[in-house]
Amino acid sequence: MDQHRINVARSSMPEFEEYCEEIRDLWDSRFLTNMGSKHLRLEEELKRYLNTPNITLFTNGHLALENILTAMDLHGEIITSPFTFASTTHAIVRCGCTPVFCDINPVDYTIDASKIESLITEKTVAIVPIHVYGNLCDTDAIKAIAERHSLKVIYDAAHTFGVTKNGVSSANFGDAAMFSFHATKVFHTIEGGAVCYADDALKTKLNDLKNFGIHGPESVPDVGGNAKLNEFCAAMGLCNLRHLDGEIAKRKLVYEHYISLLSGIPGIQLNRVQPGVHSNYGYFPVVFDGYRYSRDHVYEILAAENILARKYFYPITTSFDCYRGVPGFDPASTPIARHIADHVLCLPLYADLSASDVEHICSLILS
Repeated sequence: MDQHRINVARSSMPEFEEYCEEIRDLWDSRFLTNMGSKHLRLEEELKRYLNTPNITLFTNGHLALENILTAMDLHGEIITSPFTFASTTHAIVRCGCTPVFCDINPVDYTIDASKIESLITEKTVAIVPIHVYGNLCDTDAIKAIAERHSLKVIYDAAHTFGVTKNGVSSANFGDAAMFSFHATKVFHTIEGGAVCYADDALKTKLNDLKNFGIHGPESVPDVGGNAKLNEFCAAMGLCNLRHLDGEIAKRKLVYEHYISLLSGIPGIQLNRVQPGVHSNYGYFPVVFDGYRYSRDHVYEILAAENILARKYFYPITTSFDCYRGVPGFDPASTPIARHIADHVLCLPLYADLSASDVEHICSLILS
């Protein structure tokens, strides 16, 4: 018999019959994409859940980010962090802008707002901060900086769907916030993404960008691509949204069990929920710094037991091969980001991870 395998993430899914019932009418309509009824219904339900004025769905979070950068007509330097998934940096580069990298703080791993202003030049047009592991950036400080310098703020909120700060959804900070609905996220549509925004005028532009600029059978007034969410993915989202609060509650139990077993261990730094924040408990990062085992040693110990943790985010994006030698992509310029990336390991966390599995993982780390 194969050894029990524990992945770092496991997709939450509705009951098979529930999903089948949700997609049943597609066999009658044969309307499978092009912003059909399920797509439109999911947009409305997400607007209510997030309490946000505008939301546009995309085929994935990366294209959501690229398209909001394009819709805002940004050209120049964009301040961001290298402690992120490849998508954030790639989107800025692919849109023809120049990323300028700011270091992170060592407590919650988000961009260090106190270091942003020194990086602003006459070429700066925006800030793209990243909410990390469910932790929110210092949104008040970033807002103040952006207003002083007339900059746009677009949050990479891929890790914070359902997260609120003092009752305000992460969808509503900045000029826009991008979400990923990838299968491994707390809320998913198999593949998918969205951007939330305050400016009503962006809606038409975003729809043009994701649907070839087509307004009608004989009207194409804009240049666009193809980034539409199909009806099967929207149907999965409709099902998963019904169960989301319950899934987050289950994740919280797993998170709290880890905290109870790993707290107070010298050399082990745990991620704590921020004051005033209602978390989605999407990730459980542990920084091994001065512990008797290195991060890589812990990773190998777990892998030997078929437990697949993840070095997330490692390496930082300024260390990527594709940016080697490119001016401005210097890992040494963000020493805290590089240090955390070299020492962090995300342990398995998902709604139906058993208490006994958590205890086994922790016993291996502490043994």
